[in-house]
Formats: sequence, structure tokens, C-alpha cells
Amino acid sequence: MAQKQALAEPSDPASPATASPAAASPAAARVVPPLDPAYLERPRIASDVRVHRPSEEGQPWIIQRGTAGYFRVQPDLARLVQALDGTRDHRALVDLLGAPWTTADVAKALHTLAGARVLDDGAERPKRDRRLRFVPPLTVQFTVLRPERLLSRMSPLLARLANRGVAVAALVCALGGLLALALMAPALTAALGAPLPLAAYAGILGGVLATTAVHEFSHGALLTYYGGRPSRMGVMLFYLSPAFFCDVSDGWRLGRREQRVRVALAGIAAQAVVAGVAALSCLFLSASTLREAVLVFALASYVSGLVNLLPLVKLDGYIALMSHLDLPHLRDRSMTDGRRFLSRLLFGGRYVRELPELRWSVPYGLACLAFPLYLIGSAVALWAGLLQRIGEFGAAAVCAVLCYVGYRLWRGARRLVREARAAGAPLWRVALAGTLAAALVAAALLLVSVPYRLSGGYVTGSDGRVELVLPTSADLGAVRAGEPVALYRAGVMTRSRSGSATVQDPHATSTTAPISAFTPVSGDLLSLPASGVRLRVDAAPADRTGAAVLDTGRRTLAIWCYDTYLAPVWRW
Repeated sequence: MAQKQALAEPSDPASPATASPAAASPAAARVVPPLDPAYLERPRIASDVRVHRPSEEGQPWIIQRGTAGYFRVQPDLARLVQALDGTRDHRALVDLLGAPWTTADVAKALHTLAGARVLDDGAERPKRDRRLRFVPPLTVQFTVLRPERLLSRMSPLLARLANRGVAVAALVCALGGLLALALMAPALTAALGAPLPLAAYAGILGGVLATTAVHEFSHGALLTYYGGRPSRMGVMLFYLSPAFFCDVSDGWRLGRREQRVRVALAGIAAQAVVAGVAALSCLFLSASTLREAVLVFALASYVSGLVNLLPLVKLDGYIALMSHLDLPHLRDRSMTDGRRFLSRLLFGGRYVRELPELRWSVPYGLACLAFPLYLIGSAVALWAGLLQRIGEFGAAAVCAVLCYVGYRLWRGARRLVREARAAGAPLWRVALAGTLAAALVAAALLLVSVPYRLSGGYVTGSDGRVELVLPTSADLGAVRAGEPVALYRAGVMTRSRSGSATVQDPHATSTTAPISAFTPVSGDLLSLPASGVRLRVDAAPADRTGAAVLDTGRRTLAIWCYDTYLAPVWRW
């Protein structure tokens, strides 16, 4: 389970000549309704806008709008915003600000500030941001807690913990835990490859949730220690995967970039300490289900921390990298460079790079463009089977997600073409490249063949007969006599081959199967409806239940996609 900081990235500093708080920031520009001219004659800032002085000499000023809008500006523009109290017209503002401001500069700056929703437009601003937010392309956030007051009360404790001794102890725990896992590698391997009781999973889940809370509070606590204010914490679906977040956007008011880096990495550090303590405790536990559960929890916590270091999506690692380089919108601007590289390669034309000072912005941007597709594909592969077992609604939900992914890809392709045309790419080359791309996709769908397998489980009856059990949404028409079935002992993260069989009678019957046949849970506390197929066992497994995979041969990619994701909608 990932943890993510919700961070509103500010724009870069602007000069009086540009007079724009959104300069050089592709993500900061927004299309908004024009402001009533009456509000521009004697402008005032909106009620939810604050101007923050730099904490150190040479740092930019920060304009904050609500809890999610931050703009980095130069002192002259900050002085203009501070002067907008509704009593001065443009001439009076120029007299107050002095050179180099002119009435034309003021008018231009006010127009830009209005577009950034910094000015009062007469509309009532919400006192608090809404709890539920959708963040494109595929993130839904729900605010659970606003921790500012709680963490402010904890400031004395935070000050006592912020010392070198605590840091050294934390490092020893984190590294010592890794050494403990290495020493207990055989026990760890066995724990990952064996089913666990439901109570063990409940304990692991509880530990993960508690560690996640510590992770998020660590972000907020360090931000509070440095003088910032975390605005909200909550849960979310991050590319279809459950995750947690802490909004540390106020960290942009911190004057030193190393402080922002530490805030970004505080959660991972706290998570590594918890994982290390758990792993070290296993050295003193005897072989038991408890030790297995704690080993799994420790490894899962370490892996989660490593995943959060990835800078390809807006996880902790990206925020740390962006803060270290002090380049807001690093990912968006790198993806623009990557997209323009593709446009030049496919369509021709002339392009201007967003980040010419970074030699690696193009490969980094291309990786950032591709990685969300990997995340979505992994999430669909993980959740599709479970959702399809729910019924028509779950199968339809999988199709809806895939349709949305297709829509996002279509939008991305259109944007690529628009940029190419704006850069002077000839229409014939755009049409040729589009035709070749469509032909390649069609050829892949029609000519590439992939294995088509049905995943389920097996159950050994009291008479010794082994039966393949498949979800009721499975493609039973693909089951044929003599087809091979691989039997596995499945664990929480790995599985091992435990036997083999072939289909004896392809005619399925309605039955029920223990949950241990479909999930790596030991015990038969719950039974699920299933379709049973009689097997002829070639190598008998040692366990009474386990996972099974039926190999039905190969199919073209188009037919595989249809049978895997579309057909289950009406198979019910």
C-alpha cells in the first residue's frame, strides 16, 4: 500500500516585466471565466489569499490561494498583491509601487492574477476545501483529518526528538532490520510462500494501517517543526490502488530546499524504522504463525518504502527530487519534453524544450509518460478477477475503467498531434504516422498470440478425488478434456508448484469451494460459489486445497482481451 504526499506545486518566480505568477508553469495555467471589469478598477485580493514573506534572503515570495494553490513570485509582484485592498485604482498603484511599474504593467499583472483566481471576483469562497477530490488522470482523494492543530500541540515533543541521537538510533533500526531479514532468509521465504490464517492477515493489515498513519504524521510533524502547516490527511485511490496521503503543500514556504527534501522523505524514514523494529523482533520469536506474520509485515513495509522512492509518479521520491532541484512541475515539464521528442521523431517540426538545463529531462519524461500505464495495467490485473467475481456490476466496473484508460490514451494522442501541428509538422507526415500506428496496433491485435489461462483453485474431496474449482464468471466454454492443469501452493507473495493434473470431464457443475482454494488463507472458514470440473491427477499435491491454473492454449491478443475483460460482463 503506497503513501503519497498531496502537493500543490507552485509556479516559478515572475518578474515585473512578465507580471505573471504563473510564468513558466504549464500546470498553473487555467481557463477561467473573465472577471467583471468593475472588480479590476479598484482590485482587492480574494478572502482566501495570503502573501508570505520569504523566510530567508534571496528566496521568492509565496502567494497562497486556499490550501492547494501556491505561486512563487518576485518581490515587486508580491508588493503589488499586498497593495490590492480595494481602495486604489491603477494610477494610485503605480504611484505607490514606483519604477519599473507602469499602468500597462499593472493592467497586465491584474489580468494574470485574475486568471489565477487571486483577485476578489465577488463570488463567495468556500471556507473549507471539499473533502472528496478527483485528481486527473486517475486519483480520487478523500480527506479524513485536518492535522494542523494536533501537530501544533505536539511541537514541544517534536523539538525534543529532533536531535542527532534519535537520528542515529533510527538509522541503526532501519539497517539492522535489513540485516535481520537477510539472516532469516529461509524463514522469510517459507512465510511468503505458505498460506496464513485469517487472523494473521488481520494483524498484518492492522500493522500496515498503523505504519501508514505514522508515515503520514511524520511528513506533517517535520513540516510543523520547520514552521509549516499540513492542511489535510486522508485516503485515496491512486491509479486504482488504495493509498494514503498527507498534504504538505505549505512546505513551499520553507526557505531551504533541504528542509523540503527532509519533509518529503520523513515518511519513508519512519516506515523503515518501524519495519526494522519488526524485523529485529523476529530474532527473538520462535517459529510460529506470529513470527511468519511479523516477517511478512516487515518485508511489506520495506518494499512499500522503496516503491515510494520512485520518482516517476507523484510519490515521496518525486517530491524529494523536485525539492532538491528546486524545479516546480518537474514531472509535467519533463513529460512535455518527452512528448515533444516523440512529436519530432514521428511528425517532424521544431520544438522548444521546457527544461533545456536538464540533459535527462527527455528520458525522464518518457518514463513518466509510460509508468502510469504500467501502474494501471498492474492494478487492473490485480483487481479485475476479484471484481468480476462480484457479478455484472464488478465486470462492468472493469470495462468502465478500461474505457477511461482508452479515453486518456486518445486524449494523449490528440495532444501529441496538436503540438506537432503547432510546431510546423506537415499534415501528410502526421497522417502517415497515424496510419502506421493504427496498422501496428491492428497487426498486434490480430497476429500476436498470447497464452489464455483460467485461474482458480483445487479441492481434494473426502474420497481423494481432486476437483478444479473456477469462479462462476470463468469462461467455462474454454475447458476441454485433456487440458493440463498446474496445481500450486500459494502464499501471500509467492507460490510453488505442488502437483499437476489434466481435465477429465469438461462439464462443469455448480458447487461451493473454501476460500483457501482462491486465496492464500489457511482454514475453511468461508465457502464461495464456484464451478467444479473433475480432474485426473498426475502428481498429487500435499495440501488439500490450493491454487490452480488451467492452460487452454493460445489466442490472438484481440480475442484474449475480449474473453478476459469484455465477455465476463454478459457471461453472468
